[in-house]
Parts: sequence; structure tokens; C-alpha cells
Amino acid sequence: MTKHLKIFGNYFKLNFASALEYRASFISQAFGMALSNSSFIFFWWIALGQLGGKVAGYSFTDVIYIWAITSTGFGLSRVLFANASNISKLIITGELDTYLLQPCNILFNVISAQTSLSAYGDFIYGIVIMAIFYTKDLKAWLWFAIGVIAYAILLTAITVFANTFSFFVGDASILGNLSMEFAINFAIYPEKIYTPVIRTLMYSLVPVAIAVHIPLRLYSSFSPTIAIGAFIILIIYCIFTYWLFSQGLKKYESGNAIVTRI
Repeated sequence: MTKHLKIFGNYFKLNFASALEYRASFISQAFGMALSNSSFIFFWWIALGQLGGKVAGYSFTDVIYIWAITSTGFGLSRVLFANASNISKLIITGELDTYLLQPCNILFNVISAQTSLSAYGDFIYGIVIMAIFYTKDLKAWLWFAIGVIAYAILLTAITVFANTFSFFVGDASILGNLSMEFAINFAIYPEKIYTPVIRTLMYSLVPVAIAVHIPLRLYSSFSPTIAIGAFIILIIYCIFTYWLFSQGLKKYESGNAIVTRI
């Protein structure tokens, strides 16, 4: 565990230093993403004003809450584990070879290898809107923090899960992109506006609801049964994703690619 934490810390320092090397690009991308996200608040302020203040039981501040969790959770996932979305490419091109030779957990090593510059803007944006709308509500901040961590882990697991199919069926990058889009877009709207089929997917195959909508529900009215159930689903999903990746590695055929990583 200590070895992996050290590797993770080195990756983070290296990726962050690389981002700061091009500060203008880093700042512009982060600021641009935060600015783009700001339009979301204006949209819902107008929409809820026209619809009597609530949509499917969600008030304006409720929508802000799930958006904050999604934004910061997405940012955390992409800052720390951006390379998860490149797994299909690594498999297809044979570039996964270089990770197989390193003395640490392969999946952890792969997903930690890159960061996303614009994701810093997403990460900060969610915290800022929480500071504006839930300034001194410590209970809201507690469930926000739990939701952010859970969403970051789940989004990474969902991305890995979808891209892992490249081991079995060829290039699954499209499936990986679609899964990420689903995990984002279906998390930022009130869950009750969706059909029962979509809501089932949000709690099973792509279980983003347990990391976004459940924290809001627990913030409003705590239920130990719901909290434990959500935690169990999170653990099971991550374990199954790791197992699937491990099974896929057994089918991986080296691309004989000579790649140097510094």
C-alpha cells in the first residue's frame, strides 16, 4: 500500500508540474470549463422560475447540490485518474505493454498516469457553488464530500468497466465515451424525470445515482439502510470492475510496442 501511495503521489506531482509548465493553457482551460458550467445555474434559475420553483420534487438548491457533486466529483476523477478513458487505446495499440513491466498494480498504474487540465476547473467550480448556496451548512458539506469521493470512484470504475471490453471485442472506446456521457448527463438532472428503465440503469449498470442523488436524499433525511446499501453497491461495482479488467489481461496480446515512459 505504501509503495502504491508513493507512486500515486509521484504521478500527481509530475502531472501537476507538467500542467503548470504551460500555465496559460492550464488557466484558460480550467477557467473556460468553470465558465461553461456557470451557464447551468442560469438555465435552472430561469427554468424553475417558470415551473413554479420545483421540477420532479427538486428545488433550485437541490439541483445546485447534485450539480456541485457531479462537477467536483468529475473533476477529482479526471485530475487523478484521467488515463482511465485511454484504456481502449492502450489495449488496441499495444501500449499497455509498458505498464505490465512495472512492479505495481497494473490497473492503478494505468489510470493514474495522466491528468486533465480542464478538470481542475470542474473540481473548483463545484466547491465554489457549494460555498455560495450552502455556506455554513456543515451537514450539506459532509454529504457533499462523501458524494464527491463516491462519484469520482464510480466514474473512474464506470470508465474502466466500459473500456475493458476492448480486451474481448476490440476497440470499445465508443462504449467508454458513451458510458462517461451517461454517467455525467444523467447525474445532473432530477432522477424522477427519467423513466423506470433509465432509473434502474442509474442504480445498477451505471450506478451514478448512488453517488449523486443518494447523498442529497441522505442530507435531507438520513437513513442508515440507504447509506449502507449505497456503500455496498459501490464496493461491489468496483470489485467487479477490477475482476473484469484482470480477466481481460489474461486475453491481452502484446503489441510488441517499444515505449519509453519517463
